[in-house]
Amino acid sequence: MYDPSLSSHPGNVSQIRECARRLLEWGKANNVPLILTGHVTKGGDIAGPRVLEHMVDVSLYMEGDAVSSWRLLRGVKNRFGSTNEVGVLEMTGSGLLDVSDPSESFLLDRPKGAMGSVVVPVLEGNRALLVEIQALTAPSTIPTPRRVATGYDAHRLLLVCSVAMRTCGMPLADYDVIVNVTGGLKIAEPAADLGVALAIASSFRSVPMPGDFAAVGEVGLSGEIRRAPQTERRVKEAARLGFRKCLVPGNTDDRACGPEALHYQRVDTLAQAINMCLPITRRISEAVA
Repeated sequence: MYDPSLSSHPGNVSQIRECARRLLEWGKANNVPLILTGHVTKGGDIAGPRVLEHMVDVSLYMEGDAVSSWRLLRGVKNRFGSTNEVGVLEMTGSGLLDVSDPSESFLLDRPKGAMGSVVVPVLEGNRALLVEIQALTAPSTIPTPRRVATGYDAHRLLLVCSVAMRTCGMPLADYDVIVNVTGGLKIAEPAADLGVALAIASSFRSVPMPGDFAAVGEVGLSGEIRRAPQTERRVKEAARLGFRKCLVPGNTDDRACGPEALHYQRVDTLAQAINMCLPITRRISEAVA
């Protein structure tokens, strides 16, 4: 779409600004909602630079993995309401369909008794979702072991591995560590740190996590487990899908521990959490010099 009265080429910033201005004026004058599809750069920004996003009233991003059927419709700008709402959709042969229970759908293919698998309640906007985090550890064949994260922040993976080595005595220095968030989702919050650490420990020690366990908490540099925001909403979502136990930080408020049907276990350190969920003959020390 372009305006022939302008001397600039189609797709130029001037063309985008003028075309959007005319469409907005016509839509508001005639009380007609308009949906404009803008170009997206390799960095994920609307081309322009971002001029189209600044002009419109609502800006929505459709996110998802190219090989996954799940899509997230996320609002990043809304002059008439909140941007904390997230829509979960599934691409099917008949088009995009709404997913009524995303948590159940994300855990549908989760294997029972699998090593390196942990369920974590995460927040996408105002919606609590249960996602499966998988981890795999293997002896490295190269001088510098790899740390690979799909759907999880690579810098936080380095942090979790370093804390596990320093405070829990896990010799990961010679191991490749691979972490994956199933379903093509991307987790940006540190509340998934505890789940990632438990998945790594489960794979490293070849001990599966209990199937009815969920875990939420941020891992600090000293190995402490810190509180996650809106713990009550996360715990209630886990209880709704039949999880009977949830690992929470030790300083979590009693009011945020959810329904009585869910047994929550408090942990103060990462070593304590691993010893509780992955019992072995030799217990991990609370602190390694």
